[in-house]
Amino acid sequence: MLEMLYNPKYSEKGPIKMLFIGLVYASLSLILVHYFFSGDIVQVKYSGWLVVLFCVVFSLPFMYFLIKQETDEDEDVEGFWGVMRAHSDALYAFMWLFLGFIIAFAFWFIVLQDFSLLNAQIETYCAINSPGSVETCVQNYDFTGNVVGTGDMTNSARFLAILQNNVYVMIFTLVFSLLFGAGAMIILVWNASVIGAAIAMFSKYNISEIPIGVFRYMIHGFPEIAAYFVTALAGGVFGSEIIKNGLKNKKIIRVLENSVIMLFIALIILVVAAIIEVYITPSFF
Repeated sequence: MLEMLYNPKYSEKGPIKMLFIGLVYASLSLILVHYFFSGDIVQVKYSGWLVVLFCVVFSLPFMYFLIKQETDEDEDVEGFWGVMRAHSDALYAFMWLFLGFIIAFAFWFIVLQDFSLLNAQIETYCAINSPGSVETCVQNYDFTGNVVGTGDMTNSARFLAILQNNVYVMIFTLVFSLLFGAGAMIILVWNASVIGAAIAMFSKYNISEIPIGVFRYMIHGFPEIAAYFVTALAGGVFGSEIIKNGLKNKKIIRVLENSVIMLFIALIILVVAAIIEVYITPSFF
């Protein structure tokens, strides 16, 4: 029923509408988990993943349709610029959807004041930014407003750690998109929820500070997530082409070449995003 809110086939013609869809689906995910699972002493431990699960289920129709559509387009294009032009609309739509996710995750996390909703996401954030004291880091990010910064790392160490983590995410995104097609949405929603939690923490759980937090994380977040979406398209399109026409089809080589081009583009974008995160973003905040 929820997928009737917006027909997926119009997502490329009006990608900004995907912002609204992202806001609705992420909001419903947090609200449903808060009111139906927060009282269960067992399931509350996994609230962070339940939120991701609901959001993924809501979003699968869009991911499936776009991958199917991009597969049809990919059979008739070749070369770097041809691939970029063919898939730019889908990438644009995905980015608006992702922006809706992170805004809703940050907003409702603050409004509902339920720390368990994004518990796994905050632990992941602390594992990346304060690997030596994860438990202490998690305890610092409560709803009292006394948010304590994480430990410092050298720029080169941070760059390597961030790039390594991002490449791992890229690999997982590729594997999930190859094996499950739209399954890459799991990785992408997870990252949106981690960024949403980070924005809430950066804003010190003050709703009025969310726009600043969004700007702070999206300086490097947009290129980083764009790389993951490009990777998801590369794996999803190639996997879909195999299912559609098999390995013996003459067009499979062209689709494979286009997928490799997209992966190369994604890797370059990840390097640029890591440089921005380590050396440029701190100069503003």
